[in-house]
Amino acid sequence: MKNLLFVSIAFLCLKSFAQTQPFPANKVYTNGIMATNKNSLDAKANYDTWKINFVENCSNGRYRIKFDDSSKTVSEGIGYGMLLAVYSGDKTLFDGLWLYYKDNVNSNGVMNWKINGCSGIDGANGATDAELDAAFALIVADYQWASAGTINYKNDAKTLIAAIKAHEVEANTFVLKPGDQFGGSTITNPSYFSPAYYRVFGTFTNDATFWNAVATKSYTIINSNLTQNNAVGGLVSDWCMASGAYSSAAGGYNNGGKTYTYDAARTPWRIAVDYLWFGNADAKTYAKKSSDFVRVTLGGSSNIKDGYNQNGTLIGQWHNATFVGAFACAAMAGENQAHLDASYTDLKNLNEPNSYFNHTLKTLYSLLLTGNFYLPPTATLSNNDFELEKSTVTLYPNPSADKFTVFAPEQSVISVISPQGKIISEQKTTAETTELNLANYSSGLYLIKITNENKSITKKVILK
Repeated sequence: MKNLLFVSIAFLCLKSFAQTQPFPANKVYTNGIMATNKNSLDAKANYDTWKINFVENCSNGRYRIKFDDSSKTVSEGIGYGMLLAVYSGDKTLFDGLWLYYKDNVNSNGVMNWKINGCSGIDGANGATDAELDAAFALIVADYQWASAGTINYKNDAKTLIAAIKAHEVEANTFVLKPGDQFGGSTITNPSYFSPAYYRVFGTFTNDATFWNAVATKSYTIINSNLTQNNAVGGLVSDWCMASGAYSSAAGGYNNGGKTYTYDAARTPWRIAVDYLWFGNADAKTYAKKSSDFVRVTLGGSSNIKDGYNQNGTLIGQWHNATFVGAFACAAMAGENQAHLDASYTDLKNLNEPNSYFNHTLKTLYSLLLTGNFYLPPTATLSNNDFELEKSTVTLYPNPSADKFTVFAPEQSVISVISPQGKIISEQKTTAETTELNLANYSSGLYLIKITNENKSITKKVILK
């Protein structure tokens, strides 16, 4: 019986993973407002439904996400799935989705955009939004589970970010291409623009100048598109040129890419993240325009439909989560609490469990709305790291109720970073042993960053 008990306990241990931020995180963002009626259980219910309806177990630990045609998988779905899994603390699914992604990359190191079931290319070459979501999800995974296991999330994130830079950002213009094999100044997709991710990529890869320029260019294109086409609110077109004008190369897309439909609908969500995390002024301006279009022009979230000309005239007919949820996220950057609360309720009550696009996006939106789509503290730190096993840094005891002792080279700079990602103390060492007293701070996970000669190492500590 003892042996059986030991085996059972060992098996359970193998199936559990050390995790930095269990769900729910319930974060309060640095900027913006949050719905007073938010509830992380809503996000959890959405995730559980999504996982049941759209996740398929392939062989060898791989998982795929079923598309509208359930026999197909698109790279966009894998990127979305990685975000959902990592923020939900679902390591098994996250790892399986990432392995599936890597099994299906092209020669540029990005996933072919459509796959037949568990294997077999149906649509070749990359779709940039998938790469952006997957790369950022890997950064969150490094925060969640570290990178000492079978998958080195940190290295994989850096490799994918390098591929995006080399193949999915137009050379010399900083224009985001919609894929690795097409687009740039002649055609781009504003709903792929993810300036909050770019700021993280810049810090994570020590390449901030480049990625900040990509973020700036994104806002230039969005604002030019709105101005040139006399748009109301934040109604960007699905596709456009870098100049903001309509693209002749978009003829094969819905309405020639000239309207606000199922591509553009995601833009308020992606831009709202940049304001909530970083307080970017351009993000706030755009999100407020989007939110005010719903609140003032339409008269509230319940009147949203699934398509508009840029001048605000209606072309859609359905009221669904893809549009409602993105506008709800934009309302977080606004200043009208009642409108945000009503938008949250509207999204919560929409029930489209069998719609891949609507329900997947509803789940992503609900994570942001409930404080569970957060900026990991480690994402704001430079990753010019030296390897842990090669370093001369130790830290003990951990956990501790008050004091930590750091053993590091003299003349190092020790920074203490709060659970909210803010530096709360910083000091230069005068000896190899330094005592940190955190007795006056609340319990939680803190980061201790030690920098010496342009190299740094970050360790996690738990203050009890």
